[in-house]
Amino acid sequence: MVSLMIPLATPRQDSDLIAESRARPEAFAALFDRYAAMLYRYVSRRLGPEVAEDLVGETFLVAFGRRDRYDLTRPDARPWLFGIVSKLVSRHHRDEAARYRALTRSPLDDVAESPAERVEDGVRATAVRPLLASALARLPKGDRDVLLLIAWADLSYDEVAQALGIPVGTVRSRLNRARRKVREALGHTNPLRDEE
Repeated sequence: MVSLMIPLATPRQDSDLIAESRARPEAFAALFDRYAAMLYRYVSRRLGPEVAEDLVGETFLVAFGRRDRYDLTRPDARPWLFGIVSKLVSRHHRDEAARYRALTRSPLDDVAESPAERVEDGVRATAVRPLLASALARLPKGDRDVLLLIAWADLSYDEVAQALGIPVGTVRSRLNRARRKVREALGHTNPLRDEE
């Protein structure tokens, strides 16, 4: 019996898509397909879904306009895109602070996997939400950007440094400072850790 296995194509690197888009602009759409949802989740958490879609669209518009200046030696465009979106988010710092203040008063709306987990997660998150939102609102912008790019965008230290245009050492010191301030605001406890 002859197997008709068709090899799966390996995904093209972001830098290849950007290079191709310089001659064929429609190739840039693959980056949108790859990263729009990820950027939307990040912006939505920071500013709310009301503005997230617009900022994601603006991020890709800016990126498309700057694609000729992209460093093609960097195969992963995520840090570049998160750098652009972080600058756009910073224009909304008042909205972000207002969102954190509102989160201190709002009910939990995250989805858990089961009803039991939803109740347990809801109790924990409801208890800590006002403290966490307040701590995030009080962080300096640079510290908050580093903390949230690592926590919510799942970028590495190097990727955050690239995204924000700062040295890795600065990323580490800002993250350390942000974590310390958040821990202090939470009373030096981790409310998500199961108590024995």
